[in-house]
Amino acid sequence: MTSRRGFLSGLGVGALACATHGTAWPQGGRKRVTVAGQPVTIIDIHAHCIFPELATLVAGTNLDGIGFPEFVALSPQRLTSMDQRGIDVQALSVNTFWWYEGARELASEIVAIQDARLQQWCQRYPDRFVALTSPALQFPELAADQLEYAVKELGHRGASIGGHVHGEPPTAEFYDPFWARAEALGVPVFMHPNNAQNIVRDGGLDGRGGLGNIVGNPLETTVFLTHMIFDGTLDRFPALKICAAHGGGYLASYIGRSDVACTIRRAEDCANQRPVRDYFKDQIWVDSMVFSEEAIRHLVAEMSPSQVVYGSDMPYDWPDTIDLIVESTHLNDAEKRAILGGNLATLLQL
Repeated sequence: MTSRRGFLSGLGVGALACATHGTAWPQGGRKRVTVAGQPVTIIDIHAHCIFPELATLVAGTNLDGIGFPEFVALSPQRLTSMDQRGIDVQALSVNTFWWYEGARELASEIVAIQDARLQQWCQRYPDRFVALTSPALQFPELAADQLEYAVKELGHRGASIGGHVHGEPPTAEFYDPFWARAEALGVPVFMHPNNAQNIVRDGGLDGRGGLGNIVGNPLETTVFLTHMIFDGTLDRFPALKICAAHGGGYLASYIGRSDVACTIRRAEDCANQRPVRDYFKDQIWVDSMVFSEEAIRHLVAEMSPSQVVYGSDMPYDWPDTIDLIVESTHLNDAEKRAILGGNLATLLQL
C-alpha cells in the first residue's frame, strides 16, 4: 500500500502542471441571468466536492470505509450543470468533516491533499471556481495554520467547517486560535452541518423522509449559530464573518425567542453583548436555500439584503432559488443583484 507521506508527495510538481491548461467550456448553451434586462453575475457559496483518491490514503486507518460517491467528485459535468442554471462562479468546499476523527498527522495530510486538488481545479478554471479550505478543526492551532497557508499560498477565499467537533460546538476558548486567525485574515467561514449527529439521540431522526437531512441539517445549523452568539464567540472576534448553510437553519424564523433568552429570561446566562438579531446584520450571512419566495422575503426581512447570499448545494438535487430571487416582488433590483452575487463578491474578495 502506498504510504500516506508518499501519497501526499505525489501531488507535487507533476500534478500541478496539469492545472495550467486553458478553460474548457462545455458544449451547449449557457443560461444568462438578468435583472431588469441587465446581466448579473451569479456566485454560489454552497457547492460540494470530494476527492475519491483519499480512500487509498485512509485505508487501514480508523477512517477506513468512508464513502466517496463519484457524483460529488469534480468533473466537466459540473460546468455543464452550472451553465444550465446560470451559475457563473462556485466557491467549492469539502465537507461531512470525517477527518475530524483523524489523528493529527493523518488529518493534516488529508487537508493538504484536498487543498492541493482544489487549487488545481481552480487554476484550471480560474473564471468559474474559487475554493474554501476545510481545516482539521479538532486541532485549532493546526487549523489556523492550514487556513493561513490555504489563503496566502493557494489563493483560497476562506474556510468551511462543521457544526460540531466530537459532539461539541467549536465555540469554547479552546477553538479561539482558529477564530482569531480567520478574523485576522479577513476571510469568511462557511458552516455546513452533518445531520445533527451531535444533537439528536441515536435513531431520533430515523424513518420516512430522510429527517437527518431535512430536519437535522437546519437544526444543527441553528444550534451552531446560537452557540456562536450565546457563548460570546462573535463578541470575542467582532470582525469574524460566518456564513451558514440552509438559510441559517431555523434561527432566522424564530429569532425573537432567542432574543428573549438574553433579555427577559436573564437567568439563562448568555455571554453575548448585543441582542441576538444584531449579529445577523453584520457578522452572520446565510444562503438562499429556503425554496419559496415568502421564505426568502422573510429571511431578508429578519436579516437584511446584505446578509443573504446564493447557494445551490450542487451537485445534490434541491430546488434552485435563482428564479425565485429574480422574480421576487418583494426585492428591488439592487437587492436581487446583491443576493445573487454582489454580497459574495465582497465577502470572498472576488
